[in-house]
Amino acid sequence: MTSGIQAERLARLGASPTEVEELLAYNENLFDLNILTSEVRFPLPDEPFVAFWEPLIEESRERGAFAVLREHLPQLCFPIREGISQTEPYLAATRRGAPTADLAEANGLELEHPEAIELALFASPAGRIPLLIARRRAEFVALIRALARRNEPAPVPPSQGALMVSGYNNWSRIRELRRRWEESDPSARGATSWAEEFQRIQPRRELYQDRFILLSDGPYSAIPAAELGLDDEEWRDMSLSIRRDHECAHYFTRRLFGSMRNNVLDELIADYSGLVGAIGRFRADWFLRFLGLE
Repeated sequence: MTSGIQAERLARLGASPTEVEELLAYNENLFDLNILTSEVRFPLPDEPFVAFWEPLIEESRERGAFAVLREHLPQLCFPIREGISQTEPYLAATRRGAPTADLAEANGLELEHPEAIELALFASPAGRIPLLIARRRAEFVALIRALARRNEPAPVPPSQGALMVSGYNNWSRIRELRRRWEESDPSARGATSWAEEFQRIQPRRELYQDRFILLSDGPYSAIPAAELGLDDEEWRDMSLSIRRDHECAHYFTRRLFGSMRNNVLDELIADYSGLVGAIGRFRADWFLRFLGLE
């Protein structure tokens, strides 16, 4: 539908000229389908960060996911506390990669049930991506606050059960880059100090930034199972599948088309993917319920 036809229909529905302009901008389709040439093959190749997560997942099967993750994600070494994100120890660990073992304040993220945390690598059409799965609500909220709210006690809506963490600075990968640089032939180095080398590689974010998905198996969109005519266990399993494929749809559009927005079009695509993945078909009544428009 052209923007002219959209504008006409919006005006007929009572939108003012200013509202029409805002709605047209909101409804703009940013997905460039011209990129889907015959050379594109699915699944897409894994992004570089996947190689870092593979051994962690293997290790988590023996030691537990939370024990492994807190050795590499410094936010999991700090408690949830108001104002902690502005403290010097927190900034040193999360922004400068200071070892948390040297910081008395890094006394750990408090979890009543750390065994409720799982770590997996999911094969999506956009390539494999790490999943951090919390089987209890309290543990999911703690992970959200630690990894996306800088360990501040920010509110987490009851309807939120997933989050994609993008652009995460992985200090373990940075330390590995430094180790390789220090072991390389000095005559072949592109810089005379690690500080200079780090400045040189900073634009190449694929070398040190990760993307992963936080997931909860709580009822999707906080909708009770009874409202959908399901039992609790069935709905929890289904909710986890919907969330996983929903977030992977966002990962797909972000990676292939360079766009991932909190937008009704994006949510329609993502919920379609989640529902079809979980139950084999799209249900418009469920989608409207997820949006609170039942």
